[in-house]
Amino acid sequence: MLFIRKLLLIILLAIIYLLHSQGYGQEKNTKNTIKNLIGKEVSIDSVEAFINLQMKTLNVPGISLAIINDGKVAYHLTKGYADVAKKKNVSNRTIFEGASLSKPLFAYFIMGFVEEGQLDLDKPLYKYLPYDDIAYDERYKKITARMVLSHTTGFPNWRSDYEDNKLFISFEPGTAFQYSGEGYQYLAKVLAHILKTDDAGLEKIYQERVASKLNLKYTKFIQDSYNMKNKAEGYKDGIVVGEDDDPKIFGSAFSIHSEALDFSKWLIALINKEGLSKESYDELFKTQFTLPDGHLQKQGGVTDWTLGFAKATLPFGSAYGHGGNNAGYTSIFVIEPESKWGYVMFTNANQSQLPMVFLQYLMTP
Repeated sequence: MLFIRKLLLIILLAIIYLLHSQGYGQEKNTKNTIKNLIGKEVSIDSVEAFINLQMKTLNVPGISLAIINDGKVAYHLTKGYADVAKKKNVSNRTIFEGASLSKPLFAYFIMGFVEEGQLDLDKPLYKYLPYDDIAYDERYKKITARMVLSHTTGFPNWRSDYEDNKLFISFEPGTAFQYSGEGYQYLAKVLAHILKTDDAGLEKIYQERVASKLNLKYTKFIQDSYNMKNKAEGYKDGIVVGEDDDPKIFGSAFSIHSEALDFSKWLIALINKEGLSKESYDELFKTQFTLPDGHLQKQGGVTDWTLGFAKATLPFGSAYGHGGNNAGYTSIFVIEPESKWGYVMFTNANQSQLPMVFLQYLMTP
């Protein structure tokens, strides 16, 4: 009996030793650091202290944040309030409006149809579907999907920004850059026509072709009851901004909703070049338009536009990303595929500087 007890004790000690040597029960990141965009190790304590200070300084109620190192989520943070009045904390379940983060995801979606030959990037869109809203200007017959995705159509961002609420073209399509949500909405109409479907059908096809394959559970253009129930309130100057978009519209330019962990799955797919062919990725990330010196976006670090992505040319490689601003919400993502680095932040604060301020922090030597 004594022999058996000693034997069991030896086995138990051996198991404890093996578990300890393999790191079981220890934190995954024993250094408690993450790599920033330039590869520098930054302590989590420093990251969180910076976030805490900036959320207070910039009056940001809540955030959902993820940082990708070596192609995996290395750090995730949810903080603050999804609903200030109810003291409801932001959690892994909290959904935010991603606003214009819709555009690069829609470009990715589009490239699948380009691969299959259902859509030609350089075929004038009117040949698929004439557009009565701009038919009075013959120049619209030159507009292609490539021009839409690279913001060179000549369309305004939104016609509703102008008193007459009329769609117009500012320049010869393909010759200059002008950021435009209108172009994306036209391309979505074209895609729906090609596929013989409507907005709900586009969402269903997006779910089948993109979301389900990448396990994007909450990243949706058209919102379901789960997303709406768990959605953070949007705020402007501390006051709730009322819902102003129809959740049943497929807004290729504006309606994506998500949270950091879920959206990161798509960013990791981009970094690893999954879901599309090499040729499609080459096309997706190829420079379509180089911004001229003095352009406001160039002053902010953007050098070029690709198909759906803003591109920044850095000393150590190229970073791709996009920002998003809807009433009450601000977001951003950036990836650097060569180093397999990424960052995404969602906030429920109107026109907030926090996503960009934090990105600048992540670029500090």
